[in-house]
Amino acid sequence: MAGQPTPSRVLFLCTGNTCRSPLAEVIARRAAVQRDLAIVFGSAGVAATSGAPASEGAEIVARRHGLDLGSHRARLLTPDAARAADLILAMETSHLSLAEQVLPEVPRQLLSEFLPAGDSRRGQAVPDPFGGWIERYEEAYELIETAVEAFLDSLGQADEHPPDR
Repeated sequence: MAGQPTPSRVLFLCTGNTCRSPLAEVIARRAAVQRDLAIVFGSAGVAATSGAPASEGAEIVARRHGLDLGSHRARLLTPDAARAADLILAMETSHLSLAEQVLPEVPRQLLSEFLPAGDSRRGQAVPDPFGGWIERYEEAYELIETAVEAFLDSLGQADEHPPDR
């Protein structure tokens, strides 16, 4: 994000918008408040069933971490949803491609690209925990939280460091 303006509206994108992207949304909201950042976060899915609640596993893990997904309702990625964002942060490269097809002018990036340089998960898909054991949801939560925190930290550095290019 160095050298780019700070986005004011970020959309997290996954497949069904019931696990990964809703978790990223609530994690980011809390972390932005803690940093006093005025950013609006949303989430969507490339194959979402509009109106579906968050998955039970995602709700359980969110509650364990003091977050609430009870009012979350899935929504499909549409041109209007993409247009309402300054940046789309996706969970998988296939989501990036689909977002480009929906609205190519909105910048997109893989969320895991914000993980620290030595992290072997950097640049990889955030594994989808849907239908798995609660441990898979915890692993996804930890990865998402680490990447979201690093993303938000990078925003404060955007004005401090000139672009590498």
